[in-house]
Amino acid sequence: MALLKSYPASAGFSSTLEQKFDALYSTEVRTGKLFGYFSVLAIFISCLGLLGISVFAAEQRTKEIGIRKVVGASSNNIVKMLNREFVKLVAIAYVISCPVAYYFTQNWLQNFVFRTELSWWIFAVAGAFVLIITLLTVSWQSYIAARRNPVDSLRYE
Repeated sequence: MALLKSYPASAGFSSTLEQKFDALYSTEVRTGKLFGYFSVLAIFISCLGLLGISVFAAEQRTKEIGIRKVVGASSNNIVKMLNREFVKLVAIAYVISCPVAYYFTQNWLQNFVFRTELSWWIFAVAGAFVLIITLLTVSWQSYIAARRNPVDSLRYE
């Protein structure tokens, strides 16, 4: 009742109520935008880190890659070998992060009167997205390392 008495009769009640709801959820909208910006930044930084680690791993294994190429391994086999390590690490991180993300998201959604349920496919799409980014980043660097001339890597041995 106090809510109804605080508004003058000339102002439309429905528009004022909409303004109140907008004010209540404006912080959520602002928080969502902030999370979106920082998520893009975090994905970019993680891709740079992943690229750096894949360059480092390929550089450390230059002689091994050269020997494998001399023995007869194809470039595809070398790319698969280098990708397998990173896919294992990403899968471990995914398995650890899914329950944590589910828990915190579920707690955050409990604060809303009208809430939605979390579906399994949201986490599956996120995992597929991370796997695709990982494979693209690491495969590109692995392919460059696999296409090098093995003689150059073995010459100074």
